[in-house]
Amino acid sequence: MTASSMSIVLSVAATFFVAGVVKGVTGMGLPTVAMGVLGALVSPLTAAGLLIVPAFVTNVWQLFAGPSLWPLLGRLWPMMAAVVAGTFAGAPLLASGNVRLTTSALGAALVAYAGYSLAARPLSVPARHEPWLGAVVGGATGMVTGGTGVFVIPAVPYLQALGLEKDDLVQALGLSFTISTIALAAGLASRGAWRFDSLGPSSLAIVPALIGMWAGQIIREKVSPPTFRRWFLIGLLLLGAEMALRPLIAG
Repeated sequence: MTASSMSIVLSVAATFFVAGVVKGVTGMGLPTVAMGVLGALVSPLTAAGLLIVPAFVTNVWQLFAGPSLWPLLGRLWPMMAAVVAGTFAGAPLLASGNVRLTTSALGAALVAYAGYSLAARPLSVPARHEPWLGAVVGGATGMVTGGTGVFVIPAVPYLQALGLEKDDLVQALGLSFTISTIALAAGLASRGAWRFDSLGPSSLAIVPALIGMWAGQIIREKVSPPTFRRWFLIGLLLLGAEMALRPLIAG
């Protein structure tokens, strides 16, 4: 293995460790951090391929740790179906190999996520609007997922606005993230941009991600999660802005 290859491997491991720490402290953010940092080191398509397995493993665990899987599925299925459809529709952008465009789109998604989260404006969705609004949000989330590999906007603000109990919200986020991960893998595979033999490199990222989650849970007991979250989001906002503007600066 060359020095350059070793440097990339160590960078990927460090990225998933840090992403795991963020998820351990805040309960979310692993794919967002991984795509944000790796997108500055390798192409967004390569970063998305590395993300598939660790995101799937951590999100399935989050999905089945809650008490209300079937009621949530009954309530959120229009959103989940739209996530799948939107991801397949957006996948051509990420699969195109147009690094300038996908990097800029990824940066914009990170800025939107960090900006909304920092503003922390409470929203509320009336129950009568859930069926159609959930489908709209799911489709938009799928398009962002397929085009950038980031699957938090606008799904996370929408789910937070449903007034779910704490455990149900965590499980609903796990459901959305799991469906998005599977849809992303399938959408990229349908374009020939991801194959099952990519599972090997992606699987190696599970170990640093889980170690990071364990470390994050320890940090959560010693550092104020709101303080950690605020500075994490500020860093993510700056990173996203740099990625969004990079193609313009590069000319």
